[in-house]
Amino acid sequence: MAYDIGMIQKLYSQFPTRIAAARNVLNRPLTLTEKILYTHLSEGVSVVDFARGKDYVDFAPDRVAMQDATAQMALLQFMQAGRKQVAVPSTVHCDHLINAKVEANQDLAFANQESKEVYDFLASVSNKYGIGFWKPGAGIIHQIVLENYAFPGGMMIGTDSHTVNAGGLGMIAIGVGGADACDVMAGLPWELKFPKLIGVKLTGKLSGWVSAKDVILKVAGILTVKGGTGAVVEYFGEGATSMSCTGKGTIANMGAEIGATTTTFGYDVSMERYLKATGRADVAELANGIKEHLTADPECYANPEKYFDQVIEINLSELEPYINGPFTPDLATPISKMKEVAAANGWPTNIEVGLIGSCTNSSYEDISRAVSLAKQVASKNLKAKAEFTITPGSEQIRYTIERDGFIDIFHSIGATVFANACGPCIGMWTRMGAEKKEKNSIIHSFNRNFAARQDGNPNTHAFVASPEIVTAIAIAGDLCFNPMTDTLTNEKGEQVKLDPPSGDELPTKGFAVEDAGFQAPAADGSGINILVSPTSSRLQLLDPFQAWEGTDLKGMKLLIKAKGKCTTDHISMAGPWLKFRGHLDNISNNMLIGAINFANETANKVKNQLTGMYDEVPKVQRAYKAAGIGSIVVGDENYGEGSSREHAAMEPRHLGVRAVLTKSFARIHETNLKKQGMLALTFVNKEDYNKIQEDDNIDIIGLTSFAPGKNLQLSLHHADGSKDTIEVAHTYNDQQIEWFKAGGALNIIRKQAGV
Repeated sequence: MAYDIGMIQKLYSQFPTRIAAARNVLNRPLTLTEKILYTHLSEGVSVVDFARGKDYVDFAPDRVAMQDATAQMALLQFMQAGRKQVAVPSTVHCDHLINAKVEANQDLAFANQESKEVYDFLASVSNKYGIGFWKPGAGIIHQIVLENYAFPGGMMIGTDSHTVNAGGLGMIAIGVGGADACDVMAGLPWELKFPKLIGVKLTGKLSGWVSAKDVILKVAGILTVKGGTGAVVEYFGEGATSMSCTGKGTIANMGAEIGATTTTFGYDVSMERYLKATGRADVAELANGIKEHLTADPECYANPEKYFDQVIEINLSELEPYINGPFTPDLATPISKMKEVAAANGWPTNIEVGLIGSCTNSSYEDISRAVSLAKQVASKNLKAKAEFTITPGSEQIRYTIERDGFIDIFHSIGATVFANACGPCIGMWTRMGAEKKEKNSIIHSFNRNFAARQDGNPNTHAFVASPEIVTAIAIAGDLCFNPMTDTLTNEKGEQVKLDPPSGDELPTKGFAVEDAGFQAPAADGSGINILVSPTSSRLQLLDPFQAWEGTDLKGMKLLIKAKGKCTTDHISMAGPWLKFRGHLDNISNNMLIGAINFANETANKVKNQLTGMYDEVPKVQRAYKAAGIGSIVVGDENYGEGSSREHAAMEPRHLGVRAVLTKSFARIHETNLKKQGMLALTFVNKEDYNKIQEDDNIDIIGLTSFAPGKNLQLSLHHADGSKDTIEVAHTYNDQQIEWFKAGGALNIIRKQAGV
């Protein structure tokens, strides 16, 4: 029986009446996205025709998922909320703190020793508050969710931007910060701006070297890293229904790379097959009973231009493999054009490492198709030119592919199998030689490829492709190798061509696992004590942030004006810093150290206006905090792109930054700033970005009459005695303004709970 089957039964029983109520008010056919959103309105929210991209709406998600790096802060906040148990099914997954260095067993053993304090904390908090706990080595959060918890028509939130992966099973699954998770676990409504809708119609059918990964790589090239911001992407058409459920998951997963709120697909037979294969025939039976409600009304797909804000059409039969990158996941190049594009850009074309797996592409289908290519190394007398690594997404996947002989085949070409964890995808990879900062290229089937993300080397050119293309290019050792047209010289000097990949959607012998790694919580956790050592470097209990002082903010210093791409990796790096995710003060020492200072084109070097000297960003900000002086951070377009990590909002808040002013925000980061009581502001005139100078003292005017839709003013006092006044906008509604006034949303929860 599936986890939480009673919750699913209850939700499905309500679907017909709730959808009928929505259709009665909207008086038109409904998309799948609208059906799921309207069936999850929070209690007391009236059914109205919400304005897409404008109206804030309260929802009631079905479940919450947290990975270990973000769960620490989420649960530290939940511990302050005054609740005895979580209000909705919730889980913690230990996948981020395992470093990929040697191989799975050794790396896992080291993580269990190095991070024992954190794992014990997470396990005990989970046990106390009724949260399911997935132990280190169990697998990556999104793969575990897809295999065990995702279900068609459901709504979930997760403290990781790739929570959207569950859209492959027809959910509305959205990445959030820990404060949002805390709200939902505390039984409060969850607020979301009603999204716009992007429809992607898929015609034709995948074949040969083309895979589901190529669909999202192409879409990323079309929409760019911010083209999906504020929107749900809904895929449909014969191409979608002909695709595997896990293929859909890959597409949904990388929807985070276009800034989309989430991605979803209508329920179909591929989802039914996957549910049954993963031991959830009971969910499939329930879904089959209301399947007309688990996809859009036919009119929406017949005339998508009438029901979606934007429509994209892709013919899968004409699609070719793509390779995206380097340094950004939306730089999309068809494989047939890579040779000329690489030459024009001067990219190093010798591939040093190929990496497959991760939460994006570690399904049985992905691995089996990669294995079909690995087999050809021996049969065609070839030798793999690049290093090759595999990161299984779950213990169930790892156990099954080992049973079926896949791991032995990978070992035969010199591959390394890392632990069932995020590993290299998130920078938890000890890559030999990376510290030399040499220019080089790697290719992987992960989702992100920001500078220095995988190995800490800003000169590593990381390219993203399907597992099949990664495997082929790792065999060739050449970024420009096109397996559809090119040949390789084998050990005998012969010219040979790789056969197209093939594999099974699901294991013919079924999935198997001895110990999946799940630990159920105590039935009654009231007697469990959570101990955090006051001398710990890894964990630190939280103190509430101070409430707004009730006045305009004056005399603030400019901390940094960030130039160009400034992702959450730039604001709060991962990799070795992950170990401090439960200690706000310690991890704040990485605040904005990756951001490029506009004034000197250098990272982690800003002017301390108190001394006139240049120093590291966190040190300068700590000096301002010690002096009781607030500061402001200025950013460029799509500021806060990437991970959901709320540390990128909590660190500036903790160190005394009062406001972040940008040309535009990524959705999750803007929400995280608001939740922590920060001011998230945008330029009304983007050219005003150029008026801000390194030595500015800044006033924010209008806060005493802070109101929705009412702009604020910034007074820029320049070092030469001149002054500029600029207008700045915000997207705060009444509730969010109360968060700001209270010093953060958690302070309001604490007050309501009498804490």
